[in-house]
Amino acid sequence: MSLRPVGITGVGKAVPERVLTNADLEKMVDTSDEWIRTRSGIRERRIAEPHEASSDYAIRAANEAIAKAGVKPEEIDLIVVATVTPDMPFPSTACIVQEAIGAKRAAAFDLSAACPGWIYGLVMAQQTIASGLYNCALVIGVDLLSRLTDWEDRSTAVLFGDAAGAAILQPVSEGRGILASVLGSEGAGACHLMLPAGGSRSPATQETVANRLHYIKMNGTEVYKFAVRAMNEATQQVLAKAGLTMDQVDLFIPHQANIRIIEGAMKRMELGPERVMVNLDRYGNTSSASIGLALTEALEQGRVKDGDNLVLVSFGAGLVWGAVTLRWGR
Repeated sequence: MSLRPVGITGVGKAVPERVLTNADLEKMVDTSDEWIRTRSGIRERRIAEPHEASSDYAIRAANEAIAKAGVKPEEIDLIVVATVTPDMPFPSTACIVQEAIGAKRAAAFDLSAACPGWIYGLVMAQQTIASGLYNCALVIGVDLLSRLTDWEDRSTAVLFGDAAGAAILQPVSEGRGILASVLGSEGAGACHLMLPAGGSRSPATQETVANRLHYIKMNGTEVYKFAVRAMNEATQQVLAKAGLTMDQVDLFIPHQANIRIIEGAMKRMELGPERVMVNLDRYGNTSSASIGLALTEALEQGRVKDGDNLVLVSFGAGLVWGAVTLRWGR
């Protein structure tokens, strides 16, 4: 059975209005603007209001992607929401989105793969369309990591922000769309980046709350080493599968976690800044929203043209990674 080519036909984003700058953080935790910028490249991040939930941002990003793709909500067959901060454990945030946008025909589920979640969702949705099972899918990456951030821990408090990024996937013409993908995991490193409590292993108790176990815990050194290796290896693998070289890549969109990781990748791959999308200075690490948000802004800035070859690559808790090569256009 021949598989249909599948591509992204519309994208959207949603970010909170509230900006939390490095100067603001200096008043909250023992840190400085210089310390944050030199170690991460982040200048500010967006923080959701207390009454807001992940679905609020997912819905906004979804509606923008739907409008740009020129589809009707009732044409959507599948909704995948990648998130580690769902509105609640169940029902899925995807079902909440489905009702809100009027996608009455769509199957819907959440996917948990941390920062690479959007890429994981992209690949899952692509396969359903390529096989002919579905014709139109909505993939959303949304996380409000401010809800899981320990604002007393200066090693993590400076890193994260809130956002959503969405994409519509549909069949496209031959030679366009997703050319290759790579997904992987390394569960031995699960202990290096985690939220210890709140699940079946350690349900919420007075003790878990008192010990601040409902906040992100990260071994920064180990995660950094993993990220550098995973980004390089995943990029090389996905390019090889697509039959492309780095010279043929028009725009490289890496997970927006740390400028040192991105600059290291640029050096190894001999990429100039004109071929790399960076927006972490304004948003920080937005987890599963990161790639969708960056892709949407790259299109808004006119940095993606019809026929361009793009590489999207991400890494995160699990430890997991994912990369996609695609040729832009319908």
